[in-house]
Amino acid sequence: MVSLVPSLTEAVAVTAPGLLVGVTDWCTHPAGLDAARIGGTKNPDVAAVTALAPDLVVANEEENRAPDLDALRAAGLRVLVTEVRSLPQAFTELERVLTEGCGLAAPDWLAAARDAWLGVRPPSRRRRAVVPIWRRPWMALGRDTFAGDLLARLGVDNVLAGHQDRYPRFDPAALPPADLAVLPDEPYAFAPDDGPEAFPGLPAALVSGRLLTWYGPSLVEAPQALARALAGATPRP
Repeated sequence: MVSLVPSLTEAVAVTAPGLLVGVTDWCTHPAGLDAARIGGTKNPDVAAVTALAPDLVVANEEENRAPDLDALRAAGLRVLVTEVRSLPQAFTELERVLTEGCGLAAPDWLAAARDAWLGVRPPSRRRRAVVPIWRRPWMALGRDTFAGDLLARLGVDNVLAGHQDRYPRFDPAALPPADLAVLPDEPYAFAPDDGPEAFPGLPAALVSGRLLTWYGPSLVEAPQALARALAGATPRP
């Protein structure tokens, strides 16, 4: 099996070590993964994937490009494409990949993740946040995103959730009213001295991009860890 999605790589590798024969250069979890590297999520080496002769390639409609997936199908490979834009959809697609795609039993960590999120009780006062994912140019979460759904369940509403684009460009000086900046460390590696300074007056919560944007075993720890990071947002002068 080959995975073109870091989240799905972790989900499969944790559930069935040794099943994956190929993964992308961005597949960093679990540590010590023993599989061929076949390029990036946006530019996989189709010939290298085909040479591995996997019985299944797992992909995502957002992470991967349709022409690459079409090329893999044309090479005779079976491609399973997921769509994950909300937490319930993540659970459904993870189970589909693991049980229907891989022929595995639903793992214990998936049940634990469901339980962890069922136990979430958001604070009584909701907050409004801007959630950048890139700078130079500035880009942020917009409408209909998995990460936006997670934040909403934790009591944080995305101020750009009504934008027509899912990942719009924006001007930090011309944002709708917000009282929080949520800065993940991927895909752009926001850090204490690189990001918060662009939002003077707003508390800044530096969060793990894996916990905010990955769907897999990280969902077990994500609700508590993200809630702590959001609660500890540091005010900016």
